Amino acid sequence: MEIKQYQAAIEAIVFAGGEPVGAARLAQVLELNEETVIRIADDWLHAFNARGGGVMAVKLDDAYQLCTRKEYAAYVRTAMDIRRNVPLSQAAMEVLAIIAYNQPVTKAFVEQVRGVDCGAVLQGLLTKNLVEEKGRLELPGRPLLYGTTPTFLRSFSISALGQLPPLPHETDDTMQDTTLEEVIEEQEAQAHITDTAAENAVN
Repeated sequence: MEIKQYQAAIEAIVFAGGEPVGAARLAQVLELNEETVIRIADDWLHAFNARGGGVMAVKLDDAYQLCTRKEYAAYVRTAMDIRRNVPLSQAAMEVLAIIAYNQPVTKAFVEQVRGVDCGAVLQGLLTKNLVEEKGRLELPGRPLLYGTTPTFLRSFSISALGQLPPLPHETDDTMQDTTLEEVIEEQEAQAHITDTAAENAVN
């Protein structure tokens, strides 16, 4: 099979998948090694996005997904009668920041950092699919561990956690005085991130 045929197959699989499709899964289906699949898929992603259509390909860690471009989010929202998502509260942004920069973490860890109960806020982030369960900590009671999701990456227009902006006042153990919102606001041209998150959530 030629490279273009592999790329066409990847495009079809990613389109049909809806959710992010991992490189390991693509490698299994195409009967190629994962390194080769990533190289072919990355080339496909760049070529696909160069078309400039209303749909774009995104890479989330080692997975690929198709979504609508933010420029057309209003049209998509109108067509599907989707209301603009309610922005995250300050408390939600703080909890999300703690999880994003320290994951995987337990609910108790988050509450220790913030100093207040975070049950309701954490449940809200789970409902929005911004965080998810990542297993259990091997301690008495085996508390749940939480981490961010591909939806989190897509909403903040990053491909991997390594692209999160650095904490300007990071301490050795925690980040009690810094929220994700504050960190992002300090980055160049980051004033548009909140809108990007809401617009991308349509996809």
